[in-house]
Amino acid sequence: MLGRYLEQDILSDLKEKMVFISGPRQVGKTTLAGGLGRKFYPHKTQYLNWDSGEDRRGILAGRFEPEKELLIFDEIHKYKKWKNYLKGVYDKNKDSVKILVTGSARLNVYRKGGDSLLGRYHHYRLHPLSVAEISGFRFAGKPYEALNFHGAGVKPEILESLLALGGFPAIYLKGSAKHLRRWHNERADLLVKEDIRDIENIRDLSALQALVALLPEKVGSVLSINSIREELSVNHRTAALWVDVLERFYYHFRVYPYQNSAIKALKKESKLYLWDWSETPDDGARFENIIASHLLKFVDYLFDAEGYKAGLHFLRDREQREADFLVTLDNKPWFAVEAKSSVKSVSRPLRYFASKLSVPFVYQLVRAPGTDFVQDGVRVISAGKFLSGLV
Repeated sequence: MLGRYLEQDILSDLKEKMVFISGPRQVGKTTLAGGLGRKFYPHKTQYLNWDSGEDRRGILAGRFEPEKELLIFDEIHKYKKWKNYLKGVYDKNKDSVKILVTGSARLNVYRKGGDSLLGRYHHYRLHPLSVAEISGFRFAGKPYEALNFHGAGVKPEILESLLALGGFPAIYLKGSAKHLRRWHNERADLLVKEDIRDIENIRDLSALQALVALLPEKVGSVLSINSIREELSVNHRTAALWVDVLERFYYHFRVYPYQNSAIKALKKESKLYLWDWSETPDDGARFENIIASHLLKFVDYLFDAEGYKAGLHFLRDREQREADFLVTLDNKPWFAVEAKSSVKSVSRPLRYFASKLSVPFVYQLVRAPGTDFVQDGVRVISAGKFLSGLV
């Protein structure tokens, strides 16, 4: 069993409020919740899955096993009145029972009729495995300071395995390309025909599956809803809705351009990346995707666990200069990142934006291990070493 990076934060928050854990299917939410129960509340945990008919009847009847200290509700967001239901259970039992809720949709988004749970829960987004998590490193840096890297303790094969297999625990730990291929074949059907069908009112599920098949080719490029509309022969509103739905169910995420008066940034464009970067067919786009995923995990952790208003953006102006990523705190630049499979020269757009925005720390990442030098104010560093300094 691989201990997950959120364990201690979740345990601490359970003492005060309910804890929600959301994330993509098979990212390890149920395993994490169940492991916490077995480890810290042995024989005093009850697991209830909305997808189980027996559990669902018990949930609706309000029947729970006696002398339990931790209740785990899995996929309960599929119940239309789930928020009011949890509010009642929590208000009645908060002094005697801790409540942990897991789900494969964004639990902080589904607020039909208002958020009746406001102030009663903490929300965490569970991400796939990362270089730092597999290596056993904890984030030891401080906001606005330089990142601390663990160069000596990073095995190059970890990054290469993650690039090939993705970061979903069951597939990564099997280490099998065959299992990965079979999982890819099944995942879209499970996502669309089970998770999305149960919540969203979408009639043409086959067209939504077609969109899932299209998106891996669009990783790392500016997303055009018009292009999707034309490829699927649907109207703009429908195409935009379907992209939003897939994002809510953690199939992909979007990164938006950073807005600042010092640069003439484009405002409406976004770039798309997959939660499972192993589906990305192009090697260069996959490398950029894994960096984006690690950075998103980092900023989500800073927000969810530490309360910092961290953000992830890309940089692009009207002159078509572009740099891959900018991490901000309170919308102020902290560090910029450019992802390059190999190092030939320091990116000129990266240096331009770093100067215009006074970015404190600037990194250019390369795939080759052992790389680490500074040139023109940019630290050129191997991706594995850099990612060891995140979460």
